[in-house]
Amino acid sequence: MTKKEIKAMISLLDDQDHEVASHVEQKIVSMGESIIPFLEEEWEETLDTDLQKRIEDLIHDLQFGGLMGRLKEWKENGAKDLIEGMWLVNSFMYPDVDLANITKAVEQLYFDAWTHMKENMHPFDQVKALNNVLFREKRFSANTKNFHSPANSMLHLALETKRGNPLTLCVIYMTIAQKLDMPVYGVNLPNLFILTYKMDGVQFYINVYNKGLVLSKADIDNYILQLNLNPVDIFYEPCSNLDIVKRALRNLAFSFEKMDDLEKATEVTKLLTAISDD
Repeated sequence: MTKKEIKAMISLLDDQDHEVASHVEQKIVSMGESIIPFLEEEWEETLDTDLQKRIEDLIHDLQFGGLMGRLKEWKENGAKDLIEGMWLVNSFMYPDVDLANITKAVEQLYFDAWTHMKENMHPFDQVKALNNVLFREKRFSANTKNFHSPANSMLHLALETKRGNPLTLCVIYMTIAQKLDMPVYGVNLPNLFILTYKMDGVQFYINVYNKGLVLSKADIDNYILQLNLNPVDIFYEPCSNLDIVKRALRNLAFSFEKMDDLEKATEVTKLLTAISDD
C-alpha cells in the first residue's frame, strides 16, 4: 500500500459505520508495527480526542504484539544474549530505547573494569577489583527508596541513574564479569537475586545489592534457614538467562500490582507466560 492509501485507511477509524471502523482496525493490526509511524502522524494531525485514544490503543496493541513475538524468538534462539532479553523487558515501558545504547553503556563499563584487571588474579581479587570500579568509581548502588517502582526493573534506567534493584544490578555486574572471563552467574534466591563465582572447585557468592559483598555457602544456608525454607539446588546453583528474564518479568508484574495497575500487570504476565513452558 502507498502512503496515501494507508493514510486514507487510517482516516476511516472514526467512520460512523461501526463495521467499517472495526474492519479497518483489524486490517491495521494485521499490518504489524510498520504502520505505527503513520498512526502517530494521524494522532498528531487530528483534534478528535476519541480518535486519538483509539489510535493510542492501537499503537499499544501493535507494540505489545511485536514485543511478545520478539521475546518468543529470543527464547527459541537459545536465550543467549542476556542484555537483549533484559532490553526486551525494558521495551514494555520504553519501546523507543535502543538496544545499541544499552550495549554501548555496558561496553564502556567493561573497558573501565578491564583496565584494573591483571593476569592470574585470585578470584577474590578479581571480585574486589570489579567491586571497586562499579561501587566506588562509578558509584552504582541499591535503589532502596523506590524498591517496588516499575522503573526499578528497567535496565537502561539502572545504567543511567546508577541505581537499581538486585536483579538489574546483578545483570550489569554479571555481564561485565563474563566479558572479563570471570565465571560469574546468576542465582535465584527467594526474595533476593545474587551471583555466584563458580569454577574448578571454587565457589562463593556475591551480593551485588550490598556493594558486591562476598558470601559463603554457610551464609546462604543461614539465609534460607531464616526464611524457613528447605535448601534446594536452585538456591545455590547458576540459573539460565531465560530464568533471569522470567524473574525480571515477575518483578515488573508485581510492581504494577503494588501500584494497582492491574491492566499492565496482566499484560506483563502474558509476556511471562509466552516464554514459560509450565
